[in-house]
Amino acid sequence: MKSDPVKKRVFTYEIQVRWGDSDRLGHVNNTRFVEYMQEARAHFLSSELAAVGARAGAMVVRKMDVDFLRPISDDSGPLKVDVTVVDVGTSSYTIHHVITNRHGAVCGTGDALLVAFDVKKERSRPLSDAERAGLERYLAPVRVC
Repeated sequence: MKSDPVKKRVFTYEIQVRWGDSDRLGHVNNTRFVEYMQEARAHFLSSELAAVGARAGAMVVRKMDVDFLRPISDDSGPLKVDVTVVDVGTSSYTIHHVITNRHGAVCGTGDALLVAFDVKKERSRPLSDAERAGLERYLAPVRVC
């Protein structure tokens, strides 16, 4: 018996391609892919943590991997950036981003490993229960076969 795949809850953020994002040929610079992901992630964290009565504490990006799958041009927008949570640890979590153009084609994907950070002590800190609750709403449940 084949079971239905488990669906993740997805946060979607829409971004317009801005005039300064592209070069003279009308292609968006690859560094903008990371900026689009960062903008979507910031909106995700602020809105979703607020939804569970929390406020995002300081976070730092420890690692980020990006796959550039197809060019984004001036007329690719509006872009859609989907954000999901891949993993939640004690003080860190991984967010997955998917950038899609207005035609539905995936232009890039990326994973960011973020670490909760204590600014005064300048070191990692455990995620609060409220931060964890907000993140886990977008974490795919584990399937047992």
